[in-house]
Amino acid sequence: MNNTQIAIFAGGCFWCTEPVFSQLRGVQKVVSGYIGGHTLNPTYKEICNGDTGHAEAIEITFDADQVSFETLLEIFFVSHDPTTPNRQGNDVGTQYRSAVFCQNGTQREQTEKMIAKLNEARIFNAPIVTEVNGPERFWPAEDYHQYYFDKNPNQPYCLAVAAPKAAKIRAKYSSMIKDFTQDA
Repeated sequence: MNNTQIAIFAGGCFWCTEPVFSQLRGVQKVVSGYIGGHTLNPTYKEICNGDTGHAEAIEITFDADQVSFETLLEIFFVSHDPTTPNRQGNDVGTQYRSAVFCQNGTQREQTEKMIAKLNEARIFNAPIVTEVNGPERFWPAEDYHQYYFDKNPNQPYCLAVAAPKAAKIRAKYSSMIKDFTQDA
């Protein structure tokens, strides 16, 4: 039985968010791309200046029988800073905002509930500013952005930012990490 669903998260640079989720059991595919803007078929060059309104995001195809949306959402909040508007580390601009693009009412309800729970527990030093949006058109990024970290593990940005994020999730959620010798 296959319970395939989609989750779309924007949590900063997609080079950093893709490796966090692609290593998880139940995640079938992660596509880097753009969402939430006002131009058709945006390019990386166009969104970099922040004028198109798009966020860098990832579209996660997952088997909900193996990993729940709520678990992916928890990992999303653990893997980035949801308290900084339009910024993740040194990446600044609307394209780096924190956002969830809910595909249905259940995802919206779970997202709003988790944000309230995290804020109430004061998990972060400031209130969560993550946008909670409905479904919007997702535009896949150019081919060279897809699985960028896997293809460029020694690139300085990947070493400094993406690798530590992926390692943090491997350590915290070790039981959820794919065994690539068996899952390949």
